[in-house]
Amino acid sequence: MKSKKKDIRALTKEQLRQFFEEIGDKSFRGNQVYEWLWSKGAHTFEGMTNLSLATRQVLQDNFVINHISVDQMQRSTDGTIKNAVRLHDGLVVESVLIPTPTRTTACVSSQVGCSLDCKFCATARLKRMRNLNPDEIYDQVKTIDNQSRSYHNRPLSNIVFMGMGEPLMNYNNVLKAIEKITSPEGLGMSPKRITVSTSGVPKIIKKMADEEVKFKLAVSLHSAIDEVRTDIMPFNENFPLSDLKEALKYWYEKTKSRITYEYVVWKGINDRKQDIDALLAFCSYVPCKVNLIEYNPIDDGAFQQAAKHSVDAYINALESRGFVVNVRRSRGKDIDAACGQLANKT
Repeated sequence: MKSKKKDIRALTKEQLRQFFEEIGDKSFRGNQVYEWLWSKGAHTFEGMTNLSLATRQVLQDNFVINHISVDQMQRSTDGTIKNAVRLHDGLVVESVLIPTPTRTTACVSSQVGCSLDCKFCATARLKRMRNLNPDEIYDQVKTIDNQSRSYHNRPLSNIVFMGMGEPLMNYNNVLKAIEKITSPEGLGMSPKRITVSTSGVPKIIKKMADEEVKFKLAVSLHSAIDEVRTDIMPFNENFPLSDLKEALKYWYEKTKSRITYEYVVWKGINDRKQDIDALLAFCSYVPCKVNLIEYNPIDDGAFQQAAKHSVDAYINALESRGFVVNVRRSRGKDIDAACGQLANKT
C-alpha cells in the first residue's frame, strides 16, 4: 500500500510553521526543521537533534524525506568523480564532479533520461522517464559539494546543468532548485556561478529573460545551418535557428548576459568551410563566446571527432573575427562521465 505521508521538502517554510501551529506547537519549530532539511541536508528525522523525541516522532508519522542515495561512485584517473544517484522511486540518474586546479564544478541532471532526441548523446537514447523534483536536483549539488570538500579540500565553486536531461523542459523545478541552491538558507551560492545549458527552447529562453534570472545561459548549438542541425538534433525542426536567434537576442537585451555556445566539430558532418561561415554569422547576432568541445564516442561510430586541422580552422576563423573561443578537453572519459556519455550503464 502506498504511503500517505507527504514529502516534507515539498513544503515551504511558512507551511512548516503552519503545521506546527496546527498541532499546538511553536511555529519556530518550522524554521528549525527547514534548516535541517536544506542547509544541513538531513536525511532522517532522527538526526534533527535539537528537536525533542516527541517532535521527531510527529514528523516521522506525517512526512517522508525522499533523499537521494549514491548507488555507485567512480573516480577517474584525472580526478573526475561520477555518481550513479538512486532516487526514491528506484530510478537512477548520474552527476559528475569535475576538478581543476582552481575550481570544482558540479555537472547535474534535471531529468531521468531526456525529452529531446540528439543523435550524438547517450542520454537521449533513454528517452524521458520523468522530471527531477527540486530537492532531487538540490541533493545532487549538496552531495558533490561534500565530495569536493572531502577529496579536494574546498567547497564546490561552480554548477552546470549539463547532465542528463533538457533543463528547460523541466523549467519550474530547475528554477526552484536554483532558488534553494542560491538561498542563504540553502547553499548560498552565487547565481553567477551557475550555468544552465539548453539545446534551445526559444519560448522558455524568453520566459527566463522576462523573469530576470541571474544565472548564465549556454546553448548546445553544434551547427548554425538548419538542415545540418535538424539531422543531428531532430527537435530543431520544431525550434528552428531563426526562432532560437530571436530568443537569444531577446535574452541579451533583457539580461545583458553574454551567451556561451557549446559546439562539437564532427568529421564529415560540420567540418566544412560553410559550417564555419554559418557559425560566424550566428555569433555576430548577440555577444557570445564559443566552447569547442572534444567529442566523446557513444559506441556506434556514427559520429567521429573531426581532424585537428578542422578544429583549428574554426579557432582561427573565430579568433580572427574577435570572438572568444575556448577548446574544452573532456574529463572523466575512462568512466563514461564526459559530455554526452551519461546513460546509466551501471
